[in-house]
Parts: sequence; C-alpha cells; structure tokens
Amino acid sequence: MQLQCVLKTACLRGVRAVPVEVEVSVSSGLPGMSIVGMPDAAVRESQERVRAAIRACGFSMPGDKVVVNLAPSSLRKAGSGFDLPIAAAILAATGQVDARKLEEYLWIGELSLEGRVRPVAGTLSYACCARDEGLKLAVSRDVCDAAPLSGLEQYGLESLNALRRCDLSPLVFPAAAPGATGGIDFGSVRGHETAKRAMQIAAAGSHGILLTGPPGSGKSMLASALPSILPPLEEFERIDAAMVHSVAGEKTDALLAGVRPFRKVHHSTSMAGLVGGGNPVRPGEISLAHNGVLFLDELPEFSPAVLQALRQPMEEGRIVVTRADGSVELPSRFMLVAASNPCPCGYYGDAEKQCECSAGQVARYQARIGGPLLDRIDLHVDVWRCDPAAIIGADCGRCSTSAELREGVQAAREFASWRRAAVGDGDEKDAAALLRRCRLDERARTMLETAARSHSLSGRAISRVLAVARTIADMERSRDVDEKHLVESIGFRVRR
Repeated sequence: MQLQCVLKTACLRGVRAVPVEVEVSVSSGLPGMSIVGMPDAAVRESQERVRAAIRACGFSMPGDKVVVNLAPSSLRKAGSGFDLPIAAAILAATGQVDARKLEEYLWIGELSLEGRVRPVAGTLSYACCARDEGLKLAVSRDVCDAAPLSGLEQYGLESLNALRRCDLSPLVFPAAAPGATGGIDFGSVRGHETAKRAMQIAAAGSHGILLTGPPGSGKSMLASALPSILPPLEEFERIDAAMVHSVAGEKTDALLAGVRPFRKVHHSTSMAGLVGGGNPVRPGEISLAHNGVLFLDELPEFSPAVLQALRQPMEEGRIVVTRADGSVELPSRFMLVAASNPCPCGYYGDAEKQCECSAGQVARYQARIGGPLLDRIDLHVDVWRCDPAAIIGADCGRCSTSAELREGVQAAREFASWRRAAVGDGDEKDAAALLRRCRLDERARTMLETAARSHSLSGRAISRVLAVARTIADMERSRDVDEKHLVESIGFRVRR
C-alpha cells in the first residue's frame, strides 16, 4: 500500500521565489525518511525537526518508509522554510489532516521541535509567488516582513496543531505609516548653495553625483540630506524594494511606508557585500539600495575591482551574479552618491590648509576611482569648507531648506512625466532619442560641440551632459533645452 500527497511551496532564487512541489510517498519498507531533489544541508536536517514537531503536536509519525521529493529536481533547494510543507504533506498523505484543504495554499515556514511555526526570510517574495500561482499563502503568524497584496489571501498559523481543522487565521498587517522621506533637512547644512543646487538636480533626474572636497567640508552631511528631497516610493516601488530587504532578512516597515532606502557603504565592503553573492545568492548593498540611494563615502579607498563592478548596474539597473548552477538576476536601480577627498591628506586645493602630498600621490589617489566609473557619474561637484561665520554667525544668509528643494524636484518630475506623455518619446536611452527630447536649436548644438571638443568629452559624457541639461530644463518647465541649461550642466560635469 502506498500513500501519496503533493503540496505547493517555493524556493528563493535571488529575490524571486520559484514554485516547488513537495511530493510525499509513504510505502512499506524499512522505516525511515529520505529527502531528494537537490536539498542543501538545512533541508536535509528538516527531517529531524519534522519528526519531533509532528510527535510534539500529538500526530503520529508513520512507521513506514517516507520519501519526500522536492520538484523540480534540477533546482537546488536551500533554507529551513521547507519544514512546514514537508510536515503538512506527511500528515495529509497519512490521512491525519484533510489534504484537499491544504492544496489551496503555498506553505512556507520553519518548525521548532515543539511544533511551533517560525518565520523565514523572504515572505514578500513567497507572497508574490503564491499570487502568481493562484494560491493562498500560509506562513508563520509571527512574520514581520509581510505586506497586503491585491488578489492574495494570506494566513498565519502558530503551530502544526492549526492543521487539524485547517484553522488558519488571516494575517494582520500593521497600519501603514504616513508617507515620509527620511534624511536630515538641508536647512541644517549651512552654505553650500551650489552643492545643494546640484543635489536638487540629481534628485530631480535620478542622476549620479560625486562630491569632492577636504575633510569636514560637509560632503557626508549633504549626502545624508538627499533622501529628504526625494519623492516617496510609488506603490509598485515599495513592493520591489521591500522584497529585496525581505529576502535579506532586513526590516521593511519604512520601505512599505514610502521611505526610499539609503545605504551608506563602508570602503572595506567586499565585492560580494556590494554586488551580492554567497550560496544561495544574497542581495548586496547595490540591490538593497534599489529604488533609493547608494552612498559610497571615501570613494578612492574602495578596492578598484569593487568600484568597477558598479558599471553594469549603473547602466542597466540590474546585476547578474553567475554561479555554477546558473545565473541570478538582482534588481539594482539606484541613485549613486559618492564622496571623495581630493588627495590622501585631503587638503589638495584647499585655500587655507596646505596639502602635504606629492603630485604623484595625488595622481595615484585620484586614479583609484577609474575613468570608466567617473564617466558614468553625471554631476561632479567641489565642496569646500564654509566660512566659520556662516556656521556660527548670527546672520547666516540664505539657506535652502529641504521643503524648498523638494518642491523643485517634484515639479521637475511631474513636468518630465507630462512631457514624455505629450511627445511620446518613451524611455529610450539611445543618443538619438535623447537629442529628440532635448530639442536643441542651432546655437545650443554648436555650443555643446565646442565644449565637447575643448574638454575632450566622450560620447557617454556628452549623453550625460544632455541628460542633466534635460533635467534642468524640466525644473524650469521648458520643453526645449537651451544654452543656459547646457552651460549649467557642463559646469557640473567638467572638473575645474
């Protein structure tokens, strides 16, 4: 006599969950339990947790041969989230619970030896998979990274005892907090009006920006204030960003409330820590900054190989991590903000403190960033130290606040959306489409050609100048890019 049951679960592949079938066969033979289908060590260990949990909850573990197959067998299975579906399938195969009711769900959860269901990372990814498969989601009642999704019923259970009558409780989601931006206020950054203008342009067009200046000039403070002028995440952006954080086991509350991620990365971060890696592949910092800001402080101190790994995601908005069992694609559409000292001692070009570095040291230090990466950063801004009177004086002069800068960012994005819809040029990235969007007249075109020759701008650099100029024109609600927009854009591109 052979008893069988098939239930649905899923396995994480990058930040996406791939459907997996748990097939259980109970037949006569030597007592024991085996799991097949390319399980990793955590999945193989689940048989001990499953046995203990089934008995602790008053069910009977079959004394016959139990074979668990995780299909498709070509996909490597990892993690402890298979405990719950394996236990549920065994109970259904032996008739201890109603198999027909369990077939409506996608099951995910780790089991304690007492039968309690523990949460696992990646609930949002599993929820999206369940919705795509037309199933309900069954997870631990204690999950903290779940979010309501349209068209999906989500249920939680505390222990295996809930399977006796398939008595699952709907998940309760915390009330969404009002939309916020995060970050410090630009009003607390004294002076630096030119740098603030550059940050506003960068925020309006999602451009990369490099801040260069001596220690203590305010580079990190400017970068930390950037999230305060970015618009809140759209609904689909919240789910995409929260999914990455959910898989990484990080909190998703702020993301689901609309706050864009801000990741400050230390220069000691490894290649895998930045772009993602491990087995199974875990998202790196550039993926955790998806739909938000990636801040690299002390840029030349990073390993050159690590920095060059940024080139693909900056161009394509994704990173592909290749392993022996295949390639995994991770989302990484971020806004890069980088800060750098001009030399090892930090005071090259400073008007008040003399630099102690030789010309060779300065050249080698600046060359660590690499031309290909610099070419992909849209705005280059020098940030010098402010006059002490601007910081501690009673009359600090004009100081732009985040509220003022945010209005310009929002207006530019709204105008850009209207312009794309009106002109119908879409989101093409080729040079011809960019030129059509800029609508340059003959004088502006001639001026750009002259500047490109005099500053030896590459084709990519010219495209970046045009993109920034298009953003500046959007901030002024201008359909055409004229000379003054190009002049400002070139000024933020060419290092003095």
